[in-house]
Amino acid sequence: MIKFIIPAVVVFLIVLFWEKITDFVEKKLNIKLNYIVVSFVIVIIAIILLLLNY
Repeated sequence: MIKFIIPAVVVFLIVLFWEKITDFVEKKLNIKLNYIVVSFVIVIIAIILLLLNY
């Protein structure tokens, strides 16, 4: 059951604090999050699939 709760909480927190995350990254790294978001979403989906299989 914990393998379902942890990814849900992580996704919820990312959605909740998305504006603060984008502002922080743009100030520190001077890049936009388009490529980072796409790769991060792929990693999250892979983690969820791995947790569901094991």
